[in-house]
Amino acid sequence: MVKKAQTQETAVRTRRAIVKLLKQEGSLDAETLASQLGVTAMAVRQHLYALQDEQLVTYQEEPRPMGRPAKRWQLTAAADRLFPDSYAELTLSLLNSVKEAFGEAGLDRLLEIRTRQQLEAYAQHREEQASLRERLSTLAEVRTQEGYMATVHPQADGTFLLVENHCPICAAAAACTGLCAQELEIFQSVLGDVDIQRVEHIIAGARRCAYQVCPKVRYTEPNQER
Repeated sequence: MVKKAQTQETAVRTRRAIVKLLKQEGSLDAETLASQLGVTAMAVRQHLYALQDEQLVTYQEEPRPMGRPAKRWQLTAAADRLFPDSYAELTLSLLNSVKEAFGEAGLDRLLEIRTRQQLEAYAQHREEQASLRERLSTLAEVRTQEGYMATVHPQADGTFLLVENHCPICAAAAACTGLCAQELEIFQSVLGDVDIQRVEHIIAGARRCAYQVCPKVRYTEPNQER
C-alpha cells in the first residue's frame, strides 16, 4: 500500500513537472521532456497520454527527414486552471467599477457589447448548411479553445447535451449573473432553430454546466383533398 502511494505521488510530481516545462518552453517532444526530467521517453509518453485524457495537453505532428513524424506536445487552454490566476480578481474589480461608475445600465451595456463581439467571433466558424450536430461540434471546439472543456453528447431521443466541464469565468459569473444569461442567448443565435435550456449549472453547485438542445419540430399542414 505504501509503495503504491509513493508511485502515485511520483506520477503526480512528474506530470506537474511536464506541465510546468510545457508552460515555460512551449511545445516539446517526448524525448526533450525526458532529457530535461531525467526519465525515459517511454515514461514521459505514458504521462502525456494520461494528461491528454484529462484534456490538458494536445500535440501536433512535425515531419522529420527520416522515420515517423514527431509529436510536439503543448498545453490546452484547459490547463490554465493549473496555474495561479489573478485575472479572476481583476475581472471582479472591473465589473464592480463599471457598476459603480455607470450603474446597472452601464453593466448591461457592457454585456451587450461582449455578446456582440462573441457572436461575431463565433460566426467565423459557422457553416450555414451544416447539420445541428455539426454546428454543435464546432461550437464545442471553439468553447474548448476558450477553456470550457466542452463536449457534445447525442441522446437517444434525437436531442443533444452540450456539456462544459470547466468554467474559466466562474468567479465573474457568480458575481454577474448576466454573463450566464448571455451564454444562452449566444448559443441560441449560433445554433439557430433550436430549443435550448441549461439543465446543470456550476454556479448552482453542479460539477459542470450542461445544456439540453432540441431541434424545433416544424409543423406542416396536412394536404387538403379537393
